[in-house]
Amino acid sequence: MRMCLRISEKGNNLWMGGLKRVLLLMLVALMAVPAAVAATIADFESNRTDFRDESIYFVMTTRFYDGDSSNNTQCWDNQTANANDPPWRGDFKGLIEKLDYIKALGFTAIWITPVVENASGYDYHGYHALNFSKVDARYLSEDVDFQTLIDAAHDKGMKIILDIVLQHTGNFGEENLCKLFNRDWTADQSDIDACMVPYTQSQGGVLEDDYATMASASQYSARLSKMKNTTGVNYDSHNYWHHFANFNWDNSTRWFGQIAGDCVDLNTEHPYVYNYLIDCYTKFIAMGVDGFRIDTSGHIPRLTFNKAFIPALHEAAETYKAKRNGFPFYMFGEVCARYSSIWYREQPCLSPCYYTWAENNTYSWDESESSWDDIVAYEGDNCNKHTNHKSVWQSGEDDESNISSQRSSTNAFLEGNSYHTPDYSQSSGFNVIDFTMHHNFVNIGGGWGIAQPGNDKYYNDATYNVVYVDSHDYAPNGAPENQRFAQGSDAWAGNMSLMFTHRGIPCIYYGSEIEFRKGYVIDNGTNSALKETGRAYFGGYIKGSATVTDFAEYSDASGNMASTLSAPLAVHLQQLNKIRQAVPALRKGQYSVDGCSGSYAFKRRYTDSSTDSYALVTIQGGATFTNVLNGTYQEVVTGETQTITNNTLTASCPSNAGNLRVWVLNTDLTSAPGKVVSDGNYIYASSSAGISDPSWDGTEEEGTEDEPVEPVDPYTPQYNSGEWAVFFEAPTSYTKVTVWVWNNSTNFTGGNWPGQSCTKMGSADNGNIIWKWVYSGTPDESNAPTGVIFSNNGSSQTSDLNWVNGGYYTVDGYSKTIVAGVDDTEESQPIVFSGSDRTINVVNADGAYIRVFNVGSTELYKGYDTVISVNEPGMYIVMVGSNVVKLNVK
Repeated sequence: MRMCLRISEKGNNLWMGGLKRVLLLMLVALMAVPAAVAATIADFESNRTDFRDESIYFVMTTRFYDGDSSNNTQCWDNQTANANDPPWRGDFKGLIEKLDYIKALGFTAIWITPVVENASGYDYHGYHALNFSKVDARYLSEDVDFQTLIDAAHDKGMKIILDIVLQHTGNFGEENLCKLFNRDWTADQSDIDACMVPYTQSQGGVLEDDYATMASASQYSARLSKMKNTTGVNYDSHNYWHHFANFNWDNSTRWFGQIAGDCVDLNTEHPYVYNYLIDCYTKFIAMGVDGFRIDTSGHIPRLTFNKAFIPALHEAAETYKAKRNGFPFYMFGEVCARYSSIWYREQPCLSPCYYTWAENNTYSWDESESSWDDIVAYEGDNCNKHTNHKSVWQSGEDDESNISSQRSSTNAFLEGNSYHTPDYSQSSGFNVIDFTMHHNFVNIGGGWGIAQPGNDKYYNDATYNVVYVDSHDYAPNGAPENQRFAQGSDAWAGNMSLMFTHRGIPCIYYGSEIEFRKGYVIDNGTNSALKETGRAYFGGYIKGSATVTDFAEYSDASGNMASTLSAPLAVHLQQLNKIRQAVPALRKGQYSVDGCSGSYAFKRRYTDSSTDSYALVTIQGGATFTNVLNGTYQEVVTGETQTITNNTLTASCPSNAGNLRVWVLNTDLTSAPGKVVSDGNYIYASSSAGISDPSWDGTEEEGTEDEPVEPVDPYTPQYNSGEWAVFFEAPTSYTKVTVWVWNNSTNFTGGNWPGQSCTKMGSADNGNIIWKWVYSGTPDESNAPTGVIFSNNGSSQTSDLNWVNGGYYTVDGYSKTIVAGVDDTEESQPIVFSGSDRTINVVNADGAYIRVFNVGSTELYKGYDTVISVNEPGMYIVMVGSNVVKLNVK
C-alpha cells in the first residue's frame, strides 16, 4: 500500500467539473500560450497524481478573509487590544471567495489551520481542541460548511490540506475523552461564563460544584487535575492523557511531557485514544480532504506513528480515494528541529528525517482498548508500565544517539543522468516539513547549504519534503526567528527561486507575496493586538476580484486584489509556479549537483511510462554543466535553443537576486515547453521589468468598524416566571455590556470584575440597544441579590444600583420593571416558563412543533405536548416553531 501511495497513477483522473470543463480550460490555454506550453499545461491539469506536483499556500483561516461578519467572535482574552479586529474573523465563506486569488498566484493546494471545535482564552488558531469530532461553528455560515469549502476547491482544480492535531487537547477537556463543560453555542462565544457551562459533580461530571466561584488559577488547576491526575486523585482512570511531568525539548521525554499550558498531551500510545482520533479524522478524509499536515509530530514517537496512525489513515484514504478522484493522499508532519544540522542535537529519534522511515526493529504493541484500565498513574509517572510505553522508550533508547546505524537512501538522487525507480520498501508513508532547511533559510545560500546529498540521503525521499521560509510559528534562525521574514525582497526572491525548482514541495505563508507584516513578532500571545503580529488580518489587501482561467493566469483584476497580485514578489511567485508546472522534472525529479559548476546549479530528471523530463537549472548567475545528455534544449525564460553534442551546456544568467535559467531537453516523450514566462523584476531575459511596488485604496488595514453595521431588530423585553433577570438599555457605542450582581454574602456573576456578559437582544424605540442578563443558577428568594452594576466591559460603569428582578435600567439608573412572561407581549406569541416540578410549560403554542435540548445540544424531546418533564434542573433550549428560548428549570 505504501508504494501505491507514492507512485503516480496514470489515466483519465479529472477534477470535479468533468471532461467538458477540462476541455474548456485547455481551449483557453491554447488561445493564450504557445502550443508546446499549452500541451504541458493540459498534461499538468489532468495528471497531478503525485503530491509533488503541488505548490502550497498556507493560510490561518481566521486571519485570511472575512466572508461572513455574523460569525466574527472575540476570544475571551485580549478583547480590548483586539477591538474592531475579532480574532475569529476569517471563515470558510471568505476562503471560498478568495480561492481565485490563490489560484491567480499559481498555487494548487491550500493548507488551512485546524477546523475542529476549540476552547481556550485565545483559540482562534485552532490548536486547542475541545471536540475532535466536530467542526467549530465559528468557521461556518448559514449556506457554507466545511464540505462546501472542499467541493469549491476541487471545482477549481485545487487541493485542501487540513492541519490536524494528534498530540494534545486544550486545557478545557475534550468532549468525548474528558467532558468538563457543556458548550452553549447559543450564548455569546466571547464570554467564557456565558458559553462554557461547567459540568459539575452534582450534574454527573467531574468538576467541583464550586468551580464557578474559584479564582482563575484554581480553575485552571481544577481542570488540569481531571486530565493529568495532578492532585493525587485518579480522575483519568483510563489514562487517556500522559502524566509524565519531566519535559525536555532535547531528549525523548518530549514525547510524554506537556509542551504548554493550553496543550495538554494525550496518551497517543493508548489504543482507545488513537482509534478515537483516527475515527474523527477519517470523517474529514471521507469528505474529500486531500492531505494532512500533522501538528507537533515531533512530540509523538515515530513508533506510535508507524504502529497506529499512519497505517490506519492511509487505509482510510484508500477507502475514500474516490472523493479525491483517485489522487493519492499526502501526509506531512511538523517535527520541530530548530537546529543547524540534519541530526537535531545529534539525536536521530528527534530529527525530521528519522520520521520518514519504517521501523527496522520489532517492538511489542498491545492494541486492546482496555489494556490501560488497571494502570494507576499520577502526575510524574514515568510512563513505563504499559507494553506500548515500554516499546516507545526502548525505541528511543535504541536510536537516541546512534547516528552510525541510521539508514540512508538514494531515492532523491540521479544516477549520473539516469532517473531510477525509487525504493519505498522502508518508507513510513509519512513525510515532513524540512525544518533543518527552514531553520537555515535566511537567504538562498543558507537553504542551498542544507539541501545537499550529504544531508538529503537521510530522508527516505527528500523530494517529498515540504519546504518553507517562515510560518505562523517561526522564521529562520537569525532572521530573527520570532519575526516574520524581514531580510528584504531580494532575499525572498532568491529563496523562492530555490524552493520552486530544487527538491521538495514549496510552501508560502499567507501575505509573504507582499512581505506582509515583515519584522513583526509572529506570535505574541495576548501581549499585543493581533494586528501588530505576524498573524494580522490580511483580508483588506485582497478585496476585489479577478477572472482566473488557469493557475497564474487571470485578467480583469480589480480593487486591492489587483494591486496585491501586481506586487513584484507576487509576480515572481506567478512566474515560478508557471515554470514549475511546465517542467515535470522540477516537481518530482531526482537531482544531482555533479558536473554543475554554478553558485546554485543542479540538474533534475523524472521519467515514467509517458514522461521523460530533464532540466538543467542555474540560479543567480551562469553555470557550466558537464557530462549532460546531448540533444536540443530550450530555455523557459528567454525561449533560446541550444543543441548539445559534446555533453556540455553553458548557461548564462544575470546574477541578480532570484533570476534563473532552466534549460529543458526535448525528449521522445516530453517536449520542452519553450518560453514560459514574461519578464518580472527578478526573473527576466535581459533587464528587469521595473514593476513598481503597489499602492492600495486605503482600506487594506481594515477593521470591522469600516464594515456596514447590520440593523438590529426591535425588541420587547420579556423573561420567564421563576427567573432572575435584568435589562439594560445601552448607547450603540457600548461594545459589550457586562453586569455585576451581588448581596452581602454572594456574588452571582462569578466574582471577577466586570462580571458576566449580557446578551444583546435588539433595539429600543430610540435606537439604543437592549441587553439582557439571566442568572444561570437556581434562584433562591431567601438569598436574593441586592445590588447591580452595568458597564461597557468594565468601563463607563453605572453607579451601584438597587437590584429589582425584571428591572429595566439605563445609564441613568432604574427605569421600570418588566412583568415576567407577558410584558407587552402579543397574545398569540408563545410563552415558555418553568414549573415548580421540573417541567417546561408552553402557552400560546398554537399547535406548534416543540423541541427541547440540553446545553450540550442533545435533543431531549420533540412533539406537541405543552407540559414537558425534564429529569435535572439546569439550562435548556426550547424551540416552539421558529421561536427559540433559553430556559432555567429549577
